[in-house]
Formats: sequence, structure tokens, C-alpha cells
Amino acid sequence: MRKRLIVSAAASALSLFLAVPASAAGFQPGADGLGDPYYPTLGNGGYRVSHYDVRLKYQPATDELEGTTTILATATQNLSRFNLDFALKVSEVRVNGRLATFTTSGDQELEITPARPLAKGSQAAVVVRYKDVPSTVEKYGGYTAWRRTPDGAVVAGEPVSAGWWFPSNDHPSDKATFDVSVLVPDGTQVVSNGVLTGTTSRAGWTRYNWREDKPQATYLATLAIGKFDITQDTTAGGLPVYNAYSKDLGANAGAARASVERTGELVDWLSGYFGQYPFSSVGGVVPNVRSSGGLETQTRVFYGPGLFARGSNTSVVVHELAHQWYGDSVSLSRWSDIWLNEGFAQYAQFLWSEHENEGTAQELADYIYAFYPADDPFWNVKPGDPGEENQLSDAVYQRGAVALQALRNTVGDETFFRILKGWPTEHRYGNATIAQFRAYAERVAGRQLGDLLNTWLFTPGKPATGPVPSGTAAADRGDGRPPVEPKSWKKIREANSVHSERK
Repeated sequence: MRKRLIVSAAASALSLFLAVPASAAGFQPGADGLGDPYYPTLGNGGYRVSHYDVRLKYQPATDELEGTTTILATATQNLSRFNLDFALKVSEVRVNGRLATFTTSGDQELEITPARPLAKGSQAAVVVRYKDVPSTVEKYGGYTAWRRTPDGAVVAGEPVSAGWWFPSNDHPSDKATFDVSVLVPDGTQVVSNGVLTGTTSRAGWTRYNWREDKPQATYLATLAIGKFDITQDTTAGGLPVYNAYSKDLGANAGAARASVERTGELVDWLSGYFGQYPFSSVGGVVPNVRSSGGLETQTRVFYGPGLFARGSNTSVVVHELAHQWYGDSVSLSRWSDIWLNEGFAQYAQFLWSEHENEGTAQELADYIYAFYPADDPFWNVKPGDPGEENQLSDAVYQRGAVALQALRNTVGDETFFRILKGWPTEHRYGNATIAQFRAYAERVAGRQLGDLLNTWLFTPGKPATGPVPSGTAAADRGDGRPPVEPKSWKKIREANSVHSERK
């Protein structure tokens, strides 16, 4: 609230300034996208978000969602108009308390013209009210991130999912903190990211309040509504663990629990490689959806029950938990750098395989190198820039992980594991690029690594030499026979097909 002690001349000047049309004062619309090389219309220019307050009411019987989202943002230019990314029907928008005009365009553009333009550096509170049936909304040629369940709904997807439940600057380069508050009929539960700060009940309805107090990319925000069996515990180090399982998982229920209930053990184990866990809670949710997909939604991983149709799968839990460091805490600056997420998460599975005596990282790398012949299209995908159509292809995971084994062989174990732990520590809660990773690895190693990383990440075709330690034979060890399949291989490979469902 502005102080009342303002000299009249200053007040008059301020009034004149606010009365000047935006165009005359040099104000311009913000860009309708951030120019991502794969998804140029995702995200928006002209502002940065610091916090989302998402307040919802949901009726499972009708799938009707009513919401009010408040967005705290700072203008990065003089803004006459700006966009949010959103797919649902909007009834009202206010900017700094004043009604704003709005319209929609494209698949997700909500174009907002505030009553008063926003000066560069100024802060804005943007309130959007909306009401819709999310399951009826399809965008991008038939895609939806909102999935109904027998007793509610769940939303998770990559690279977009936010648009089906809250308006946002929908690109991982603009991370923010979150409060999510959802009102549901008594007997229905709500699971989201972070920590459950409380529940209140009144007149047949219960409100669940969740908070994620560390920066989070919009696609990593998740919401699951239904009837769950909840387990709560702490790790040996005191980290809260919160897992939720739909009550109607059928034959997959036991295997799901046997896998996800190891979350606390596995996050402690991963901390030995990646450093201190970066968030205030950890866990997973297994809703009753027809999916064999998984997604590293921050602190509360989404697991499709089909993941466990062939029994327990701790390897995929390791993969998704590794993303909490590589992908969630340190996030992409652009989607073309997807290797920084998936190559490292799959390499965590290599390390788990070593731990379980089911095949060393070297044996897995040798096997992958031999598994695909030189003329296989697998080798045409560049993990360091795979293209939108190959963003979640096998090569990003498998060749991407083999690239890390090649790096390990080049710099030695001691240096390699310093890089593996130091990178998510140095860039914690931020964004980064592959070029920055290369610079960091070279600094730690004290040597140039451009040729190695270019060969494995950016050069189409099968590298002439496998990822073997210096001075040893090629991957077939010179006897013409391919390596024996490591015991862990099938479980590791499942993580690739799992992620191919997420878009």
C-alpha cells in the first residue's frame, strides 16, 4: 500500500505517467514464446515468475475443475501485454487488482492486456479465474495431460501438463515455488508436490494444502486426486517420504509397493553419488490409469501401474529419483539439452546394476555398443541434440549413458565421480546447458573433453571405438563374440519405453 505522504507534484507526475498510452511510452507486448528450438511457442517473454498459488475445487463425479491461480511475476521489459500458457476456459483476469482484458489464440496462448502497463522491474500479481472439464480439452493435435481415473484424476506429462490445471509461463527455464490447495468431497484425497501442510474439512468437503518451497519447473508440477492408500516414513537421515497408491491397482498393487516403498533407501543411496538430496520431501504416486509411463514430477514421482506388470522394478525407481538431481533441481535451459536429464538418469541405473551385482556399468556400455549394428538408425540420433521427434528415443537414454561411461574411462573414477556429484551441487535449483556441463567437466578434469563429448553426443554414426578403458580391446574384446547380456539389461531398457509414453 502506497504511503500517503507524497508531495502533490510527485503525485501529479505519477498520474500523468499512468495516463500515457502504452505505445507512446515505449511499452511493447511480451513475446508469445521463448523461442525454444523444439517448442518455440512454449513459455512467454517479458516477465519471470517467482511463485504460483493454485487454488482449486474439483468434483470427481463430473470432472469439473474450478480454479483461481495467483501468479507473482516481475516484468523484464516495459509490458503493454503479456501471455500465459493455458488450455482451460477463463472467466476473469486481474493484474494488480484491476480487471484486465484477455483473449486466447493457438493451442495454449492466453493473451492478457492489463489496465495499466507494467514497467520493467515492476512486480505484478496476476489472478486468473477459470472453470472447465479438463478431460474434454485436447490440444496439440489430440494430446491431453489430464487423465480421469475411476475415483478422480491425475495430471502429468512432458513437455507440457500445466495447461490442464493452472496458467503458467510453461517452460523449464522459468522455475518458481508453488502452493497448491485443492477442495474435494470428503473421502477423496489429493496428492501434489512437496509437503502436505494441512487439511481442513467443512460441510462435506475437505481441502488439502501442499507446498513446494524450492524452484520447480511447470511440467514437474503434478496433481493426483482419488482414493489412495498412503504410506509415510522418514529416511535414515530424516527426510520425509510420502507415497500414495490407488486402492484399485489389481494385480500390479504388490509389485508397485515392493518397488516404490524402497524410495527412502534408494534416495539415500543416490545421495552418495549426487550429493545431498535437494528437496524437503520425496515419494511417489501410483494412480489407477492405463499407463506404463513414469515421470520425475518433483518430490512426488508419477508411476503408471503398467510399470509393474512384470513384477517389481527398483531400477525405474532409481531412474526417476536420479532425476530429482538431474532434471528437477538442475533443469534444462532448452529442451534440446534433454541428455542432461535422461543420460544421467539412465547412468544411475548402471550404477544400481553394479550395486546389485547384475552387471557393471562397463559391461552395460559394452553390451549397448555391440547390441546395435553400425547401420542401425539408433546411431543416427544425436543425444546432445536429438530433435523434437527423437527427444525421448532410445539413443538419448542408452547412447547418452554410454557417453558417460566413455567420460568415466577417460578421466578416471575419482574425477568422474567428483563431476557427477559436483555438477548438481554447483547448479542447484537453477538451469543449465550441455555446453556448461562440458566446461564444468573440463575444469574438474583439467583437460579438454570436446572431442570425446562431440563424438558421443553430437556426431551421427556409431563411434569407431567403444566406451572402453584406455589400452583395452574394443567392446567385443577382440574375439568376435558380442558381450553377454547383463542381468539388469531388460529392466534398464524398460525405462526407455516407459518414457516414450509421456508426451
